[in-house]
Amino acid sequence: MPTAAQILPPAKAAARRFTTPRRSCGNRLVDALPGAERARILGACKQVDLAPGNVLCEPGHRIRHAWFPLRGFISQSPAAGRPLRAEVGLIGNDGMLGAELVLGVDESSQFSQSLDGGIALRISAPALRRELRRGRVLRRLLHRYVHVLMMQLVQNATCIASHKIEQRLARLLLMMSRDRASSDSLDVTQVSLAAMLGVRRVGVTEAAGALQRGGLIRYSRGRLFVTDRAGLERNACDCYRTACASRQRWLG
Repeated sequence: MPTAAQILPPAKAAARRFTTPRRSCGNRLVDALPGAERARILGACKQVDLAPGNVLCEPGHRIRHAWFPLRGFISQSPAAGRPLRAEVGLIGNDGMLGAELVLGVDESSQFSQSLDGGIALRISAPALRRELRRGRVLRRLLHRYVHVLMMQLVQNATCIASHKIEQRLARLLLMMSRDRASSDSLDVTQVSLAAMLGVRRVGVTEAAGALQRGGLIRYSRGRLFVTDRAGLERNACDCYRTACASRQRWLG
């Protein structure tokens, strides 16, 4: 697995200046900014390609960049290489990686990696701090985003301790599909789902089988399709609805 120091060095051609501020960039936080602040953020960002498994941050390491995903997911967990390490955060096009910088902290507390590959906007830590000082709306928006993340951490801990694997898997698939990827099709393996849920693969196999027999999903060779979103929502634990309500309240 590549380390944070190995991923996307500055000389790589994969990083390119983002120069289309008038269109939707694809990240909901950035798109929520007013024109001038949004243009400054986009001008300070580079669009980068993320390969599956790219490590973006490691616990105890200095945070050099923040990331605004456009496509794909960034998974956060307490540490790498430990069995059954449940994910504590899943960041898609609705959020950002590097929330510690908003709080004035420049050291990562989580292991973060690109889950399935994708595209993100990358901004250097000094540039983000500079824009936080200049941009009143950006500062307020990202403070609210950090608040939502804190609420989700508490909710995740409750979910892991209280709910069945099938309920948690339904919640995770809802979060990964329409909520963050804007798609009912996901390229995801049972191994990665098991890692994110902090359970053994056999547990995910049984839970996914139950959802598939119920006509809620279709799974084959690393590709999963959500075929009945309403049914999946009924099977998910209440944590999903609670998380949606808090995000809607604070971020709209």
